[in-house]
Amino acid sequence: MELGVVGLGRMGANMARRLSRDGHRVVGYNRDVEVAYELAEEEENVVPVESFQALAAELAPSRAAWSMVPAGAPTDQVVSSLLEVLERDDIIIDGGNSNYKDSLQHAEMVRERGLHFLDVGVSGGVWGLEEGYGMMIGGEEETVDQLSPVFETLAPGPDRGWGRVGPNGAGHFVKMVHNGIEYGMMQAYAEGFEIMRSKDPFDLDLHHIAETWRFGTVIRSWLLDLTARALADDPDLSDIKGYVEDSGEGRWTVFESVDLDVPAPVITLALQMRLASRQTESYSAKLLAALRNEFGGHEVKRGG
Repeated sequence: MELGVVGLGRMGANMARRLSRDGHRVVGYNRDVEVAYELAEEEENVVPVESFQALAAELAPSRAAWSMVPAGAPTDQVVSSLLEVLERDDIIIDGGNSNYKDSLQHAEMVRERGLHFLDVGVSGGVWGLEEGYGMMIGGEEETVDQLSPVFETLAPGPDRGWGRVGPNGAGHFVKMVHNGIEYGMMQAYAEGFEIMRSKDPFDLDLHHIAETWRFGTVIRSWLLDLTARALADDPDLSDIKGYVEDSGEGRWTVFESVDLDVPAPVITLALQMRLASRQTESYSAKLLAALRNEFGGHEVKRGG
C-alpha cells in the first residue's frame, strides 16, 4: 500500500521506516522538510514532499494520510490542512495522543466533507521500530479493513497487537485508559524498588532483583524489562533527576473517572506523585511542619 505520514519525529519516522521496510510506499511530510529528505535517503520506499498539496498529489486515490504530531493545536492544524487538499472518500488518521473528545470533533469535521477518519492510539515508543506498535483503533469497520495491511505491518506480529475497539473516539479513549494504567504500574514498581533500596542491612542488588523478577513471576512485564535495563549501568540513577512529566492521558483518565463516578485511586495517586516530583520545595510540607509545631511543639527544621 501507500500512505502519507505527516510528522516525522521519533514515532512518525520509525513508523515510516517499518512501513518502508515491508514494501509500503510512504509519502513523508515534516514541518522541517530536511527531516523528510534525510529519511528518504535512508529508506528507499520513502518519498519526501514539502507541502500538504504535494503530499496529496503523490498519493493515488483513495488516499490515506496519517498524522503523527502532538495533540491539541498541532493536530487541529494538520487535520484542517489535510481537508483542504484531500478529496471525498480519502482517509485521515490521527495517531497522536489526542484527547478522545477532540477526535470526536475531528471525525465530525471529516465526515461532513465526505472523507473518513480513524483515531488510532499507538503504543510502543522508541522500541516500536523493532518490536512493533500496539494500536487501538476507533472508526468505521470498512475503513479499518481497508488499511489492515498497514496495521499488520506496524503491529508486533500477525493478527495481534492491534484492532478496532469501537467507533470514532474509542481508539483514543482506550489509549487514554491504557496510559492511566501505565501510570499506576510504573508508580508501583518505583515504590517497591525504593523500599528495597532503603533496606540498608540487606544491601540489595536492585538490578539483579529486577532480572530475577523478569522471568516466571506474576509481576513480570515489559515495564519490568525496562526497569532492569535502566538499573543495569547505574543502580542509584545518579545522573537522573526525579522530575516526572505527564503527557496528558493520565490526567484525562482521572477526569473521566470522576465524570463517570468510577473510583480510580491508584491511577489518581500515581498522577499526584508525578506532580509532587516537580516540586523542588513543597509549601504544603512546610505548612504541615508549622502546624505540628503550633499544636504539639514538635521540632521544626530551619533553613532556606
